[in-house]
Amino acid sequence: MNLIDGLQNAINYMEDNITEDIDYDKIAEVACSSSFHFQRIFQIVCGYTLGEYIRSRRLSLAAEELYNKNVKVIDVAFKYSYNSCESFSRAFTKFHGISPSQVKSGNSNLKSFFKLSIKIVIEG
Repeated sequence: MNLIDGLQNAINYMEDNITEDIDYDKIAEVACSSSFHFQRIFQIVCGYTLGEYIRSRRLSLAAEELYNKNVKVIDVAFKYSYNSCESFSRAFTKFHGISPSQVKSGNSNLKSFFKLSIKIVIEG
């Protein structure tokens, strides 16, 4: 497996398990790498740490659910692996600039953080 395939497999694994507790060692295993080297390569290639990527994806998906569905904030917080509504609310507000409860009003600008797709093009 080459580096690009390994990175994409790891991203796909993270996306498939975004609502679960994600083990960095398992992500690296999916990419056929050690955890240390994978985390360094991921940050260099993608520009984010694994933690930043996972947190940003979770908060983006949580905002989408709060906006489009009639769900409780506490349910969304627990779904995306936050231990309390308060910690979720703090992270959500820091990321989006508004509280989770303000999303329900419908007139909010939310950040979107889309799934990464690794493609490298080399031109001469």
